[in-house]
Amino acid sequence: MSELLTYLKENEKDIEQTLLKLVTAESPSRNKALTDICGLVLKEEFDRLVGGKAETIIKEEVGNQYRFTYGTGDESEQILIIGHYDTVWDQGALPIRKENGKLYGPGAFDMKGGLTITFWALRALKEAGITGKRKIVVLVTSDEEIGSDHSRALIEEEAKKSVMVFVPESSISPDGAVKTARKGVGILKLKVYGKAVHAGIDPWSGVSAIDELALQIADLKKLDNKEDGISINIGKISGGTRTNVVAAYAEAEVDIRFEKKQQGDELEKAVLNRPVFIEGATVEMEGGINRYPLERTEKVVSLYEQLKEIAAEHGYILKEGKSGGGSDGNFTAGVGVPTIDGLGPVGDGAHAENEHIILENLPYRAALVAEVLKRNIG
Repeated sequence: MSELLTYLKENEKDIEQTLLKLVTAESPSRNKALTDICGLVLKEEFDRLVGGKAETIIKEEVGNQYRFTYGTGDESEQILIIGHYDTVWDQGALPIRKENGKLYGPGAFDMKGGLTITFWALRALKEAGITGKRKIVVLVTSDEEIGSDHSRALIEEEAKKSVMVFVPESSISPDGAVKTARKGVGILKLKVYGKAVHAGIDPWSGVSAIDELALQIADLKKLDNKEDGISINIGKISGGTRTNVVAAYAEAEVDIRFEKKQQGDELEKAVLNRPVFIEGATVEMEGGINRYPLERTEKVVSLYEQLKEIAAEHGYILKEGKSGGGSDGNFTAGVGVPTIDGLGPVGDGAHAENEHIILENLPYRAALVAEVLKRNIG
């Protein structure tokens, strides 16, 4: 058993207490007051466990964000760890309980478990006296669950200074596989304008926005390609006023997913440049690519192989997989930095009522992160 893993297993109960502190400090994305309280708990734990440089980034509309630093290496050669402490849960919506070796609660799996193991990985490095030419920056944001509008620029700025990025987001259930690929995401709204007339007196003198919308949806769905990993989902539609009125307006919300950056660029052009099928209708498309994909490049595979080797030394097999969902890791991969995701501990139930972490896995996952940092810190 490695020195780092031994230390972390000896502190398993303390690691659990860190997780419990963070989960108990509930942090709904849109509740700044609560989220800021959780942010203070987060900072206190970093100060207590690691004691490196801690910077608070003040935000007006969402919770404050944090940049934590371990080591004093060259800024252009840093290793970046990114995470978020906001959750999808309103205060009190999900009870916190410990049962059969699992901790249930809001954000336990997504992703306060990942923040817990990150801090304890750094603690283990500190206790072992391990530093290197590269400093480690941990950037923790507060709006990932609502689109990262208030943090994306900061994430990309830090990524551009970094040689690699680790994301301790929730792992792939049930066996804790890490994520070596994530799909890209596009979010759009299709707006259609027509001409309202009485549906019985002279319907043909009007222009139905709903009819045009139906044709638009059918055309968009032609872009679906399961073999190439491209999906077009019409998640919400609305329009019209009454059954006896030809609809003057209709709209649809569109989600697109893709596996390659080139696919995303081509899809964006195809989706934004809409033909009009009914004379007199007007079509507008708002939005575009929100996140480019995290692609499974050679450098990503190299990082995974390191993790796999470390896991084998710790007595288990670490698998890899891909996710159709996006994370802030898409942003760092999108600016060309090798990124590996899903490093959070084993658990299940992200965004679901059974959200939980398997407690005995916490030292192992913290050791996994600590060892890969040790190998790459220089």
